[in-house]
Amino acid sequence: MIVKNEEDFIVQCLESVQQFVQEIIIVDTGSTDQTIHLCQKYNASVFSYEWNHHFADARNYGLSKATGDWILWLDADEKLESTKAHSIQHAIQQTNAFMVYLPIINYHGESMPIQPDDAFIYYQPRLFRNHVGFKFIHRIHETLQPPPSLEISSQNIVSVDTEIYHFGYLKNITEKRNKSQRNLQALLKEYQDPSHSPWIDYHLASEFYRLKQYENAFTYLNESIIGFLQQGYTPPALLYRLKYAILYETGSFEIASFSIEKAILLYPDYVDLHFLKGLFLFQIKNYPAAIASFNKCLELGEHHKDYLITKGVGSFKAEQYKQLCINEMQASKKKD
Repeated sequence: MIVKNEEDFIVQCLESVQQFVQEIIIVDTGSTDQTIHLCQKYNASVFSYEWNHHFADARNYGLSKATGDWILWLDADEKLESTKAHSIQHAIQQTNAFMVYLPIINYHGESMPIQPDDAFIYYQPRLFRNHVGFKFIHRIHETLQPPPSLEISSQNIVSVDTEIYHFGYLKNITEKRNKSQRNLQALLKEYQDPSHSPWIDYHLASEFYRLKQYENAFTYLNESIIGFLQQGYTPPALLYRLKYAILYETGSFEIASFSIEKAILLYPDYVDLHFLKGLFLFQIKNYPAAIASFNKCLELGEHHKDYLITKGVGSFKAEQYKQLCINEMQASKKKD
């Protein structure tokens, strides 16, 4: 882990892994609270690191200190579902894979205590083999990169349904840490590099979306889409999810209800896109078509491991909006 002044969260994080891991590597970037002391209580090896505003560098420094055969990487404001840790142990004993994907439950909302239904679910490669050349890239929103000699395919990747709970997107926490400003500074610095990844544009769009600066968000989002296309890649589904979330927030319901079809053609099994389509149709009062979209959401469910999925869009939220459509149609018939 990389840490700085994490005394509010570090104990619950370390408690969740202490019976499961053989060593704990902490890269401290200048804590002035009790973080280091609390880490040492769990027999963690704590290494001081001069912060250079580059998360991948700090992550790679920690990686250089780790001796185990497998690396689990976390943030201090996360915790592992410790009751399911045996599933991970079983997986790494049985597999020839190089990476293990785990579901990250990202909670959002105002503050603790968390509301279980206010969450996004996304699988990430949080467990990987050490000593084979993996490293992290990107100044912020660091990404795990395999060595060029290692061909990663579905045959050497597995997923395990042991959740990691992330609390860092709760509003009071982001405001306390001035997280948006920190992230924007790092992202804009990376953006100045002409060869920057289109993911940087996407993350800028996400930050501006969270700040409700939708025009800026839409500009960077479109740059990201163009960037992926110029590199010969189909833009990832995440980009289209954010694009249509922005259009929803800006009230572009009618146009978006048609244009979202192009995104759905690319990702026909992405439940969030079908849910957004249903919302657009609901807003323009096309209730029968909206019901069809929400039925599709219920058919797809919300357990697809390739996508960031909003909790409820394949279950209770889709049911709720479907019922609202039915109510509106019944009310309209009574008026007639």
